[in-house]
Amino acid sequence: MKSQDIRSTFLNFFKDKQHSIVPSAPMVLKDDPSLMFVNSGMAPFKEYFLGNAKPKNNRIADSQKCLRVSGKHNDLEEVGYDTYHHTLFEMLGNWSFGDYFKKEAIAWAWELLVDVYGIDKDILYVTVFEGSAEDNLPMDQEAYDLWKSFISEDRILMGNKNDNFWEMGEQGPCGPCSEIHVDIRSAEEKAAIDGKTLVNMDHPQVVEIWNLVFMQYNRKANGSLEPLPQKHIDTGMGFERLCMVLQGVQSNYDTDVFTPIIREIETISNKPYIPIVGTSRDLSNNGDVSNNRDVSNNQDLSKNGTSNPITDSHQQEEINVAIRVISDHVRAVAFSIADGQLPSNTGAGYVIRRILRRAIRYSFTFLDQKEPFIYRLVDVLSKKMGDAFPELKSQKQLIENVIKEEEQSFLRTLDQGLVLLNRVVEESNSNIISGEKVFELYDTFGFPIDLTALILREKGLELNEEGFHLEMKKQKDRSRAAGEMSTEDWTVLMEDDVQEFIGYDFLETNVKITRYRKVVSKKDGEMYQLVFNLTPFYAEGGGQVGDKGYLTDSNGDIVYILDTKRENNVAIHFTKNLPTDLKGTFKASVDAKQRRRTESNHTATHLLHQALREVLGEHVEQKGSAVHSKYLRFDFSHFSKMTPEELSDVENFVNARIDGKLDLQEQRNIPMELAIKEGAIALFGEKYGDTVRTVRYGKSFELCGGTHVKNTSDIWYFKLISEGAVASGIRRIEAITNDAVKDYYQEHDREFYRIKGLLNNAQEPVKAIQSLQSENAELKKQIENLLKEKAKNLKGDLKNELTEVNGVQFLAKKVDLDASGIKDLSFEMGQQYDNLFLLFGAENDGKALLSCYISKELVESKGLNAGTIVRELGKHIQGGGGGQPFFATAGGKNPAGIEKALEAVAEYLK
Repeated sequence: MKSQDIRSTFLNFFKDKQHSIVPSAPMVLKDDPSLMFVNSGMAPFKEYFLGNAKPKNNRIADSQKCLRVSGKHNDLEEVGYDTYHHTLFEMLGNWSFGDYFKKEAIAWAWELLVDVYGIDKDILYVTVFEGSAEDNLPMDQEAYDLWKSFISEDRILMGNKNDNFWEMGEQGPCGPCSEIHVDIRSAEEKAAIDGKTLVNMDHPQVVEIWNLVFMQYNRKANGSLEPLPQKHIDTGMGFERLCMVLQGVQSNYDTDVFTPIIREIETISNKPYIPIVGTSRDLSNNGDVSNNRDVSNNQDLSKNGTSNPITDSHQQEEINVAIRVISDHVRAVAFSIADGQLPSNTGAGYVIRRILRRAIRYSFTFLDQKEPFIYRLVDVLSKKMGDAFPELKSQKQLIENVIKEEEQSFLRTLDQGLVLLNRVVEESNSNIISGEKVFELYDTFGFPIDLTALILREKGLELNEEGFHLEMKKQKDRSRAAGEMSTEDWTVLMEDDVQEFIGYDFLETNVKITRYRKVVSKKDGEMYQLVFNLTPFYAEGGGQVGDKGYLTDSNGDIVYILDTKRENNVAIHFTKNLPTDLKGTFKASVDAKQRRRTESNHTATHLLHQALREVLGEHVEQKGSAVHSKYLRFDFSHFSKMTPEELSDVENFVNARIDGKLDLQEQRNIPMELAIKEGAIALFGEKYGDTVRTVRYGKSFELCGGTHVKNTSDIWYFKLISEGAVASGIRRIEAITNDAVKDYYQEHDREFYRIKGLLNNAQEPVKAIQSLQSENAELKKQIENLLKEKAKNLKGDLKNELTEVNGVQFLAKKVDLDASGIKDLSFEMGQQYDNLFLLFGAENDGKALLSCYISKELVESKGLNAGTIVRELGKHIQGGGGGQPFFATAGGKNPAGIEKALEAVAEYLK
């Protein structure tokens, strides 16, 4: 059964059970501060479990893209070393929101697995929650009794709280669960070891494939449990593992989900993928015996019977791991980019960069790939999964470009890291290399620790891993401390089903506080979060910042709203202190000035998007935005730097729409399908509901939930500030509107008059500046000629100061030249004299300079190295430097140390 058929069979099965089939939500979460990525199938539906929104249908099924690489659910370091962990995986799930419960969930799971997919019931085990004294919860007898009607009791196992009680986090909805495990070992292995003893023991052929969560409790901040108002079903079945079972193979990587990618890696790298029995961290046979491979004699029969050149089993397993890592990671990175998350140095972007760099370093180290090649796998991935996930096809070119650029960048980093690592080795006086130094290499330059350890072993050296991990722990502790936050339970003041946002039409209204809680973080200190029954405050989303403002009580006392954010479909208002009477009625007022400026910038992003598509072409797509009150930032797909003419055309296009005084035309709660049919632009990576809001200004027509001006003339003027690259194929424009443009021109006006003043109020400032530039260029030329003449004269004087030390022509002297003059002098003397060793010191603008020249014959015969010498001598001038073995320089802030450096250099000739 092909993977595409396995997926469609699941969805069709639950469609027949009256479930709505919904597409996978984007992996990158934008309104859940507790998660960076969707890490389980239920994450996109949290608002339904929490009661903050109601689904259109109480029964839903889907195949959700998930990513587990950070936080509690972190599989990254396992990936590649076993056959069933992944960073990105598909979670097949069916959901009930207050509808059916355990009886139906268990019966349908059994029907699908055994009757539809045809899995032998004799290879299945199920687990049931055994209860918890800590939470005063009994065993899940109801689930046990339901399972008895399908499977023999000796295959129903008790599971502890860790395995069989599912929680979304430290707080929130949770409940007992039943896991379904499958034992795909051979008959001989089953006879030797009972499968039930291997359940939940990380055995590669005895694995969990489906988890049925019975969501019936709410975990409070104090750790206690309370029943939920409604009971829910949340199931998740690992698609890749299910494919492994149904395709009769022993590894997820042997399914047709991965084999096309693996074959492409083999072709490009010329390295075979032939798992060797028992050499990885797997507990049993993980050999691929299903793809025409003869592992016993280590031959690859699928390639015309040619003998595999890899004969060392350890080396082969390193190649196997590398290929598994790359085939897994390219999927995670590709889907993340398609969903709008580019690699970067912070947040979710850093996680994606880390995954990709892990793949690159495995290809660099074990597949000998010194040039980019991972981007070439995107084509295979797109062909394999593009029908189920069309974003892979539509974003294919962008994904390839971004990955290729990241590969090129990190491969340069690896080259640089090798040079720096060699320097660390040269400076070490021990065979054990400092863990602190290696951590600095890792932290500053991203040079991976495993590669460092490998290189050191090849040099007969050892890494102080304890020291490295100590430094790593210190960094993690600092990071953890900075992000520490404690959140109390919500205190509910009044029941209110759905909070209403009225901020499109009103900036003031009377509100009541429905609930509040205290949040304490190291960054912000003690804060309070308030939820109102209705709100005029726009919650941060769609790139637009949240509103600020204030609450006024009946006595005229004010509480300031410092920010507004969205969490699981609810607007949360942040304050530093609570109102006196929490149950009173308040006048909620949005900061109108900030809102007006923000609306101008948000509307300008729509007009900018339209302008870019008109000027550059229809290939332009929005890839991100930031809309603040003072400026806007707009990221878009385009593969070359914009020309000045294009930038001018874009700016003029937007300002023409502002001058055109276009009215806002909006539609609220229009069906999504109808909006797209009418031509509204939707953004990749955004999660849209069944109904949406559209915003139109003339021919600019987009889906958007943000706030906007009533007429484009309210923007006043649009001014481009900068345009540049963010990543390969992604450009960024920064711009300003409204009051910020006025401030911009006023500041430039003041700057212009300051410049005129410096030019003695010249009538034609441009001509005056050009005249000064010409004079300056002529003076520079004269100075250069004087310095060259000075160096020429100095060369003759220095001839008599050369001394011979152990067959070396030696001179250490302070000179009155700049860096360029010293270099010219050194090389001219080097052409005139053999076996020359020079160290010149100089002071320029209060800074110290040391330059070391060594004849190449001395570098080779005596092992002298100017770079090493000048770095050591640089300590005397409180600086550092480096260069080539025959010429190097060091700069420092202590000119008084020059004489000490000149005295110390003679030690290198003894």
